[in-house]
Amino acid sequence: MKIKVLYFASVKEKLGRNAEDVEVPAGIATVAALRAHLGSRGGAYAEVFSENKLIKAAVNEDMVAATAPIKAGDEVAFFPPVTGG
Repeated sequence: MKIKVLYFASVKEKLGRNAEDVEVPAGIATVAALRAHLGSRGGAYAEVFSENKLIKAAVNEDMVAATAPIKAGDEVAFFPPVTGG
């Protein structure tokens, strides 16, 4: 299945891109599984999506938990947590 993945703030800076279309292998059906899949690419992806990094996610512009399902055509956004000043 194909989904659109958006990157914001430091995630975007580290990956050097703000978006990409990703062909997701069969069996990847949640935000957490997508995150693990992206991290398996290695390099900057492995750093950004490592299990010890706190990353927020949204599916189709709605904030979601890591267990949220994803499906073909979804737009998934990843961004760091925001702190106030």
